[in-house]
Amino acid sequence: MKHLNFVWLLLFFPCCVSMKESPTGLKEFHFAGFAQGTTWHITYFARDSFVRHEQFDSLFNKIDSSLSIYKSYSLISRFNEAPGEIEMDAHLKIVVQKSLEIYTETGGISDITVYPIVRAWGFGTQGRTELPDSATIKNLLPCVGSDKIFIDHSRLRKTKPCIKIDVNGIAQGYTVDVIADFLEKENIQNWLVEVGGELRIKGHKHPGHSLFQVGIESPADNSFAEPIIKKIIQFEKGAVTTSGNYRKYFEKGGKVISHLMNPKNGYPVQNELVSVTVWAKDAITADGFDNALMGMGLENSFLFLRKHKNMEAYFIYHKPNGSVADTATAGFYKMLKR
Repeated sequence: MKHLNFVWLLLFFPCCVSMKESPTGLKEFHFAGFAQGTTWHITYFARDSFVRHEQFDSLFNKIDSSLSIYKSYSLISRFNEAPGEIEMDAHLKIVVQKSLEIYTETGGISDITVYPIVRAWGFGTQGRTELPDSATIKNLLPCVGSDKIFIDHSRLRKTKPCIKIDVNGIAQGYTVDVIADFLEKENIQNWLVEVGGELRIKGHKHPGHSLFQVGIESPADNSFAEPIIKKIIQFEKGAVTTSGNYRKYFEKGGKVISHLMNPKNGYPVQNELVSVTVWAKDAITADGFDNALMGMGLENSFLFLRKHKNMEAYFIYHKPNGSVADTATAGFYKMLKR
């Protein structure tokens, strides 16, 4: 799904499943695998567990069958091909509802109906052939706008057959929450769930009762170079996700074309931001707003966050002279490891 990986765990993860016991009596369990076009890792501490790797695989498969545009049989693919409406499952309904809330809160900056534009620029399932011209963009814009889709009980409806949606920008955060809820139902109190760099944490590592630590990437310089670990944060509870424009892009005519699209004009987002890392109580919220903040730009993002106290954010951006700098909200600074 979301092929970005800006947040790195400062932990050792094996390639499959492992377990070891600490002096506190809590056993450390690791699970890892590949799903949604990326890797995933789960670590938790418990006295015992009957959780199996197959249970996590089942959760991923069910979510993909609902939300993946890369699966022709998924519910979202069926909606995109349908002339008017489909019956939703719980996964699709939750994600679309949250996406519509974010669309309203951001004034349309975040819009899951932007998929026809994303695909025209070569970031969809079909790959890139040539860049769209202004006439193509103009013809596609009437098919964009989350005010043209609505939920009617368990059905998702659209007002135009050409409307297609893509929830890749929020689906991995939602997946993290689904797995976290599963662990909670198993009465596991100390855990970390990571899917493609999007993660959620609760509790502590054992032995030592230390906090989990998370590293945040940044470009090595003012170019689109291989990234380095820029900051380390630690916290007891919450989710962290990152959106940026230096992992998924291409160059054409000396210009960098980002995968992040402006749904209002149909063109790639152009502003000073390189990446935005968001902390929130749950991963669907963090993942849902990180792209939106990227689209707002630095100044407007801070204005937005002053009215949304349930989120903190860290920004990496280009200064007017081309150099790279960073800044963050006060709450995010408090999470930084000194």
